[in-house]
Amino acid sequence: MNEIFLLMTIGIAFLITVLASPIFIPLLRRLKFGQSIREEGPQSHMKKTGTPTMGGIMIILSIVITTLMMYHRLVDQPLSTDLLLILLVLIGYGLLGFIDDFIKVVLKRNLGLTSKQKLFGQLVIAIVFYLILRTGEISTALAIPGTSIEIELGFLYPILVILMIVGTSNAVNLTDGLDGLVSGTAVIAFGALAILAWSVSIHLETAIFSLAVVGALLGFLMFNAHPAKVFMGDTGSLALGGSLAAVAILLQAEILLVIIGGVFVLETLSVMIQVVSYKTRGKRVFLMSPLHHHYELKGWSEWRVVMTFWLVGFVLAILGLYLEVWI
Repeated sequence: MNEIFLLMTIGIAFLITVLASPIFIPLLRRLKFGQSIREEGPQSHMKKTGTPTMGGIMIILSIVITTLMMYHRLVDQPLSTDLLLILLVLIGYGLLGFIDDFIKVVLKRNLGLTSKQKLFGQLVIAIVFYLILRTGEISTALAIPGTSIEIELGFLYPILVILMIVGTSNAVNLTDGLDGLVSGTAVIAFGALAILAWSVSIHLETAIFSLAVVGALLGFLMFNAHPAKVFMGDTGSLALGGSLAAVAILLQAEILLVIIGGVFVLETLSVMIQVVSYKTRGKRVFLMSPLHHHYELKGWSEWRVVMTFWLVGFVLAILGLYLEVWI
């Protein structure tokens, strides 16, 4: 019976997002919350200027409403610490992203928060997450996927937790550069973690949350797929990235996240490689970073790039589940 209600979670979050979008998107347009396109990006993106952004607000509301509704239906107990931790990261990073978006689109400062301001906010939320996490029983060992091997980190584990949340949040944010790219890849990653939560860990609250994310993003994709009628903005991408890491940490799937979220890892590595290469050799490895822009400049259509990255994300998610569930 629980399996049926878990699947209903996807449908409820999907409907909330789809029904709210025709109201919310015109509201964003009337408020003039339109996307500003950076001049150094691909010139083909300039036509997207003015497309409503901050759609992440809609995603977060759908996730929170659905998660709370289904948690009380399936668990009928006060909110668990684990669920509160995930919601803390989702809402905290979402608020940080909202401030960044607000500065960009309302105050017309195209770069939003400075990198130091954004990093400070991300670190504070990640540290609070760990301080609450440590009040319960936690393992400080890393499980190697596909094996019974565990590596004990001890005092280094808090550093890993903080770096994971901050790093994944930024990785998803970097990936959010094409219509539907993050929405689709995040659906795949959260879907894989939901399967892991239910089939291996029997971690009901993380399964409910992850499926709520899947449903909300599938609904958002109805309006975010190319040509996008709305963008999630940093409000959505920072929240999704941070909460993706939080779920993986609670499932003790820290290393597995590198595989399941491999697209986000590749996008981040492409930026790091580009910066290091240019500063040390004066040469660029990619036509433009993050990686999705490289393929755009090679002549791929936006939809082809997105579909290819979705496929890569799907294959990596299957690989991660194979290592953890079926071996």
